[in-house]
Amino acid sequence: MLPVQAAPGAPADSGLVAEHDPASHDAGLNAAADAAEASIARLYGEPLLRLPSDLYIPPDALEVFLDAFEGPLDLLLYLIRKQNFNILDIPMAQVTLQYLEYVEQIRQRNLELAAEYLLMAAMLIEIKSRMLLPKRQDDLVEDAGDPRAELVRRLLDYEQIKAAALALGALPQEGRDFVRPQLFVEQGLAPSLPDVDPWDLQRAWLEVLRRAKLTQHHRIGRQELSVREHMSAILRTLQAQRFVEFSELFAGQGTVPIVVVHFVAMLELAKETLIEITQAEPFAPIYVRLAYSPA
Repeated sequence: MLPVQAAPGAPADSGLVAEHDPASHDAGLNAAADAAEASIARLYGEPLLRLPSDLYIPPDALEVFLDAFEGPLDLLLYLIRKQNFNILDIPMAQVTLQYLEYVEQIRQRNLELAAEYLLMAAMLIEIKSRMLLPKRQDDLVEDAGDPRAELVRRLLDYEQIKAAALALGALPQEGRDFVRPQLFVEQGLAPSLPDVDPWDLQRAWLEVLRRAKLTQHHRIGRQELSVREHMSAILRTLQAQRFVEFSELFAGQGTVPIVVVHFVAMLELAKETLIEITQAEPFAPIYVRLAYSPA
């Protein structure tokens, strides 16, 4: 027991005493534990003893599905594999009955979800009916095949796709199995310039020179040439000599345009029968002379 002095202003004979009682402390802890056990949930760390009056819980919120199927083929494949049936020889009667039981459970809870399952059930019943019908004489001649063949093909394809999807899902996926590390790099305010090697500068300069050589300019000049003047020059040359070889007639003419005009002038003289172009035999030298006139 610890004596405590009275507060200022209180009577001196009040005799206030603070006493630590272990039993009362244990009782408080037990009451807190009972309240925690009686709570149905915790809201922000505090025990919630009863549900709020305005709380709405949807009817399907607490529904638990033990077996989830992706569709009619998934359910049908599950029933076949569960009972170790041969998928190439499906006992349609047993599978159809089990399938219809599951569809009936779905129909009672969710009619929209059961629509596609009902379609598969109708297909199973149709296949079983075709197997039970007696074959006619024309059917015996032309065998239409097993009615289950198309269903078996669809089941095998679905099983392969499902196995491939499971294999892909088992691969590590970013965001689910691992996270890419991210590193923050603080960039300085001063710009960092790259180091330039002298050889890099030399290669850049050589590349500039190579591109400059690819760019060339061709200037076209205009030169006035007269065919009549060249015709007169050819006639003066032939008057001094009796025969002139073809190549000698173009000697000293200079540039290509002048040679072309000189050749055109020679053709004009031949056209006007003022000159003759002769050759003694094939591949022999060609000679030019003035045309013979009896006058």
